[in-house]
Amino acid sequence: MTSPSIYVDPVRIVDEVDPRIYSGFTEHMGRCIYGGIYDPKNEHGLSDPKTGYRLDVLDALKELRVPLVRYPGGNFVSTYRWQDGIGPKELRPRRPELAWLTEESNQFGTDEFIEWCRTVGTEPFICLNMGTGTLEDALAWVEYCNSSSNTYYANLRRKNGHEEPYNVKYWALGNEVWGPWQVGQMESQDYAKKAYQWAKALKLLDPSIKLISCGETGYADWDDVTLRKLAPVVDYHSIHIYTVSQGQHAVNVMGPAAAEKALEITRSLIDLAKIQNNLSKPLTVCFDEWNVWDPVRAPGEKGAEEHYDLSDALAVAAWLNVFVRKADIVKIACIAQSVNVISPIITSPTGLFRQTTYYPLHLFSNLMRGSSLDVYVTTPADNKPSTIYNGPTVPKFVQDLTPDTPDSKKLTKFVDVSAVLATNGSGTREIRIAIVNKHEAEEYQVPIVLGREVNLAGQEIDVYEVWNEDLKATNWFGKETVKTEKRKEKFTGVYRLKKHSFQILVFPVA
Repeated sequence: MTSPSIYVDPVRIVDEVDPRIYSGFTEHMGRCIYGGIYDPKNEHGLSDPKTGYRLDVLDALKELRVPLVRYPGGNFVSTYRWQDGIGPKELRPRRPELAWLTEESNQFGTDEFIEWCRTVGTEPFICLNMGTGTLEDALAWVEYCNSSSNTYYANLRRKNGHEEPYNVKYWALGNEVWGPWQVGQMESQDYAKKAYQWAKALKLLDPSIKLISCGETGYADWDDVTLRKLAPVVDYHSIHIYTVSQGQHAVNVMGPAAAEKALEITRSLIDLAKIQNNLSKPLTVCFDEWNVWDPVRAPGEKGAEEHYDLSDALAVAAWLNVFVRKADIVKIACIAQSVNVISPIITSPTGLFRQTTYYPLHLFSNLMRGSSLDVYVTTPADNKPSTIYNGPTVPKFVQDLTPDTPDSKKLTKFVDVSAVLATNGSGTREIRIAIVNKHEAEEYQVPIVLGREVNLAGQEIDVYEVWNEDLKATNWFGKETVKTEKRKEKFTGVYRLKKHSFQILVFPVA
């Protein structure tokens, strides 16, 4: 059988991998906040008695080295009055919550979030309410968080026990304002005009902040319209995409290719907007919601608690490969969400478990940092049925675009790869290659070529593997059947890729 080959060029650097692509997201939805990161009434001693933060959740997130966390939504933010979530907890009002049709106690708010971020060792990223919220509310929130002046909201923060400014750097101009499910939905032109005025005012108050425009999928007319107007006043453009399995493994693992095409299109829209506005400043993508999410099996109004299997873990690995390959355009990416809600971590009152999707995220965040390298995977012409998938995809365009593109750009290869050039803790340079074999039943003997002058045949390499014989294998409390296995292996120049597997290979180089 003819197998694909993997070529990695260590001298062709795409860009530095921004650690912020391994960021998280917390929303007042389901059990993400209450019973997830915040559980002050836990009867089993799992929460900090002073803060109410779940200690086991803190530990699991620290292992992920999460650099940035988005808050408080998501759809929730479009009716959120941030002033309800500060001050004495006994005085905080309980409000109807319209995004997920629940009630919000406001026991967890801005101050708790900032302190939680500091405990995790991550940076806060706040999304502004552009639904029911006003520009005055937004300015007040930035003042409360960032001002050192002798002004009302800065003094209110001090009164609430926080003398020093929080210096929140990242602020998003609304969430999915284009969506019919959103309170305060707008047309693209109306949003762009409003967001432009908000951006000007917010930067007058605090010129140091970074603003994120509300994008759609990256390939929608909304993205074109908003970028043309907002490019002069924002620093990032957001994209939201979720992929689904529809009960089919191939559909599941091929879905993230839509994100790759979206990033290519968004790059062009950004270039066009910069040309039209005569701009030379950086403007990149903040992919601040992404994940595998099937709303049929995990409805949002019921808390969206997906129970992921190995197929989903491979899809997440494919997502992360996209972000590493596109390191020059995507600088922030937030998996949605961090705990319980379509999350790699699930809690109960007595403990937690790491879902299958936790392990590829953990490996990428800890190993796939450094310089993104150019990669190429061959697709042998005499064996295309085994190396390229030609079945249905969601979205449909993933498959529709494939036949008309050059071989190197095919979106539905079964062998999916990214690579980085990094330095380990002892100062040794390493090439780290992340490989997903998306094929349900086929394994490959894959030659790996690391440039003309790098010959590592015969050397010992580290292998980090996520695999199980059963694609439907899942984890549960006290039973993690899908997790990372580490081993050392002598590299012969050819690597055996197990069926439906994910691995990172670490090659030491001079």
